[in-house]
Amino acid sequence: MNAHIQMRYLPVGTSEGIKQIAHGVGDFGAGEAQLTDKERKEDNLMELPIVLIGIVPIYNLPDVHQELRLSGEVLAEIFIGDIKNWNAAPIAKLNPDIALPNLAIQVINRPAGKGSNFVFTDYLSKTSSKFRTQVGTSPSPKWPVGVPAERSSDMADKVKATPGSVGYVEFQYAVKGNISQVAVLNPAGRFVKASSDTIEEACKAVETPRWNSFSASLTNAPGADSYPITSFTWIYLRSKSTDSARAAALGDLLNWIYSEGQQFAIQEGYSELPPQLLAAVRKKIKDLQ
Repeated sequence: MNAHIQMRYLPVGTSEGIKQIAHGVGDFGAGEAQLTDKERKEDNLMELPIVLIGIVPIYNLPDVHQELRLSGEVLAEIFIGDIKNWNAAPIAKLNPDIALPNLAIQVINRPAGKGSNFVFTDYLSKTSSKFRTQVGTSPSPKWPVGVPAERSSDMADKVKATPGSVGYVEFQYAVKGNISQVAVLNPAGRFVKASSDTIEEACKAVETPRWNSFSASLTNAPGADSYPITSFTWIYLRSKSTDSARAAALGDLLNWIYSEGQQFAIQEGYSELPPQLLAAVRKKIKDLQ
């Protein structure tokens, strides 16, 4: 604790956070979208991973108590509006043991500027050429169907309150809300649900053996136990600071994030960085100071 340092954090969304830090408003941002080349080169920004996050498809199917299985291709068809009913053949094929209801699918998505949009659309773009062409990877996708939910908590509440609905939310919100999660098909051909272990497995599969890809995409990672809609949560920083006092305070914050702070991330439902990657990021932090 340092009584001489005050910090204010504004939950403005990933895109707005990047925009503000690029324009010198604030000292750091955070989110789940990879920086563009322009943001790195012209705006002099960099991203460092701080924790791991899973984005989970959630659903509300009354009287269905078995685990629902979906592939990225089928999820893409749902979110572009081509699959409109829960008992559609592509869903039934993946779930032969479930009596799927004749119920219209109510799609719920997130509005522009959200990190969860970036992660979810990155996965769908990797698994569906149609989705990649029609929507693509973006924190601000132009969704063809669905109604928006502004915050993650809003998404959780809307899905819980709407029979037939499907949405996507950070893993911890699904757990805290006791909302049904989809088991998602990964590249190894297994249907995997998000957990702290399967999220960490996705990171290990991408980062091993070099442990230095700080801006890597972790979606659709190889490995039998990898949860396929995994991402880093990044902290966005300017490459150079002109205020030595603020830079020193930010350095103290970063040192805390990559030490004691990791345990608080776990308590909030995130997954900690693997030790090898954590060590590499700590070395990068020392080089910046």
